[in-house]
Amino acid sequence: MATSLSVLKIGGSVITNKQREFAASRKTISRLTKEIHEGASGQLIVVHGGGSYGHHMAKRYELSEGYRNHSQIPGFVRTRQSMMELNKIVLDSAIRNGLPCISLQPSSFVRMKNGRIEEMNLRIVRDLLDLQMIPLLFGDVALDEELGFCILSGDQLASRLASELAATQVILAVDVDGVFDSDPKLYPKARLIGRMTAADAKALIQKRRQSAPSSDVTGQMMGKLKEMLPAVERGIQVIVLNGCVPRRVSEALKGRLTVGTVIKP
Repeated sequence: MATSLSVLKIGGSVITNKQREFAASRKTISRLTKEIHEGASGQLIVVHGGGSYGHHMAKRYELSEGYRNHSQIPGFVRTRQSMMELNKIVLDSAIRNGLPCISLQPSSFVRMKNGRIEEMNLRIVRDLLDLQMIPLLFGDVALDEELGFCILSGDQLASRLASELAATQVILAVDVDGVFDSDPKLYPKARLIGRMTAADAKALIQKRRQSAPSSDVTGQMMGKLKEMLPAVERGIQVIVLNGCVPRRVSEALKGRLTVGTVIKP
């Protein structure tokens, strides 16, 4: 019987303080790696976001717009360096807490075209999984056939990995309790949506596109949902939960989610 695969995406807002550059939340990272060790069974891939290690630099050098002039090159180089620094912090914590993690640089095996993943060489990822190791990946800056370079988001990466490798589930650890009908940080009466279908997610994305600025928390969540839809439509369960709350990640890995949003086809 084939071993089930989970893809865990840990948001940059969970493991860093996004208000300050290069501010890793080391206690949270340590807690999360302990929870992963406690809850993981079967095969697992972990992807983490950039938070304050990636977003500030990428914005300063306008990397999301693609290559425009040579003055952006230092930003490309420094963003890659800073993401690898954050990845090492996560990797060191994982190994200290007994996780057989192997760090992989996504842009070394992913080819992009117009900001989207065009092709992935997943042979090494598959081989590591077969050896019961945990590939540890991260949001990256990558070369792009049309744009020169672009941002490869951890959300796009996690969804595509899950789809290509026929994962059972994707777990998104974010800094709110799940998917809400409005921004819970602005509206205390916002309602947590416990269960959703792909059709529900599409309807919510369309509704929020018409009514909410893309910079708010809910707008960012809609971007995550949009990235996850291809995986959901392939029959992969997506769970959105609060990675800032202790034990939520370990609960989800054990199949015992208590608070969060479950999205199924």
